[in-house]
Amino acid sequence: MKIAESAENYLETILVLSMSGASVHAVDIAAELEFSKPSVSVAMKNLRLGGYISIDEDSHITLTETGRAIAEQMYERHTFLADWLRSLGVPKNTAVRDACRMEHVLSAESFQAIKRAAGER
Repeated sequence: MKIAESAENYLETILVLSMSGASVHAVDIAAELEFSKPSVSVAMKNLRLGGYISIDEDSHITLTETGRAIAEQMYERHTFLADWLRSLGVPKNTAVRDACRMEHVLSAESFQAIKRAAGER
C-alpha cells in the first residue's frame, strides 16, 4: 500500500524512537522531527484513523502491524541507502539527507537491484 511520504516519515520516526525501549509520545515525535506539537497531533490522528498506529489511554503511540511493516521498509531503505552513499564517498550529512529523499521514491524493484549491485562489490 502506498501512503504519503510524510506519513512514511512519521511511521519511521515512531519505529526509531521505539527502538530505545521508551514509550513514544507525540511530543517526542515533534522534538525529533522539529515539527510543532499541533502538526504532529493532526498527523497522529490521521495515522490512527488509517490503522497505522494505536494510541492508548496514556497517549503512548505504537505501530500496528501495517504501520510497522511500512516503518521497517522505510528504515531498511534509509539505512541501506545512507550506508551505500557513504561507501561511495558521499559525506555523512549529505548521504543521510539524500537517503531520506530516495527511500520514498525508489520502486521495490529498483531498491532490490541496488542492493544486489552493492552486494557484488
